[in-house]
Amino acid sequence: MKQKALFVFALCMLLSVHGIAQNDPLRIGVVGLTHSHVHWIFGSEKKGDIKIVGIVETNRDLALRYAEQYEFPMGMVYRSMEEMIEATRPEAVSAFGTIYEHLEVVEKAAPLGIHVMVEKPLAVSLEHAKKMGALAKKHNIHLLTNYETTWYPTNHKAYELVRNDSIGAIRKVIVRDGHKGPKKIGVDHEFLEWLTDPVQNGGGAITDFGCYGINLTTWLMNGEKPYAVTAVTQQQQPENNPNVDDDATIILKYASANAIVQASWNWPIGRKDMEVYGLKGVIYADNRHDLRVRVSEGYDGYSEVSYKLKERSAPLDDPFSLFAAVVKNEITLEAFDLSSLDNNMIVMEILDAAIKSAKSGKTVRIDK
Repeated sequence: MKQKALFVFALCMLLSVHGIAQNDPLRIGVVGLTHSHVHWIFGSEKKGDIKIVGIVETNRDLALRYAEQYEFPMGMVYRSMEEMIEATRPEAVSAFGTIYEHLEVVEKAAPLGIHVMVEKPLAVSLEHAKKMGALAKKHNIHLLTNYETTWYPTNHKAYELVRNDSIGAIRKVIVRDGHKGPKKIGVDHEFLEWLTDPVQNGGGAITDFGCYGINLTTWLMNGEKPYAVTAVTQQQQPENNPNVDDDATIILKYASANAIVQASWNWPIGRKDMEVYGLKGVIYADNRHDLRVRVSEGYDGYSEVSYKLKERSAPLDDPFSLFAAVVKNEITLEAFDLSSLDNNMIVMEILDAAIKSAKSGKTVRIDK
């Protein structure tokens, strides 16, 4: 009887320890500080779902600026991923360097079983994306991609309305993203330096903002690939973006629908909005919180319902909270989820076709 009681006690202690471990914040390393979206993860840490255990940044002046702003010791900053991993043993890393560097992050993290989240787009090219995807699958890690628009309640409401057949089958999607341009809005020097570099960023507005609309359309189309991609790019600010495009229009042709992605660094007003047209009506996701639904009545009449949406509930309101929940197996991403690898591999395939189309002046077909 005594032995049985001891066994039960030991089992309870083991379960208790396991429970504590599950509830502990995800130990995460930050790789790079040159991407200004890195402010997001420092702001998210206070939610309690993640704990930043180490930072990789070779630019000491840049690291010092962040250390002073967010009050972390410079002892947390390492010169390489190897040093940071050896010293801190993170469970996951989040990349905030150039898009070109995403591959290297996965190459170093995946073999060690360290999960990875990158800022959009997934990779600088389809070639890099394929290598990253193969490494993630081989080493059984999660590889997520973060977009600002993933966290817009309006986009999720639009998705729900489409799934509930509120406007009928999709026939057209129009997504518009962008702002006045990186230099005009005053991004940090370290960010501007590579954001307007065709190697480090893979292009200009076509990559920086084209990926948003492709990501959303792939999600709405449930992973269906377009069979043809046509794109045109322009350079409307050669004085500010001499080496890359700053305006792109991408047309995606599907079997029974089409999508138009308008990505630009030349909008007079910053925007991230979407229109979804179905057989019976249209959804206007005007911004993060405002959404309208119009259902057709007669020739040009319609009934309209407007929504003012609140933020989504945790952990679906924050990229790093979601990342932690996925790593801890508390949430399983649905097929072609906005953050998922399967969605973002298709994004890279379409983006690759769009860049080729813009350069050649021809429509590029995509194999199913």
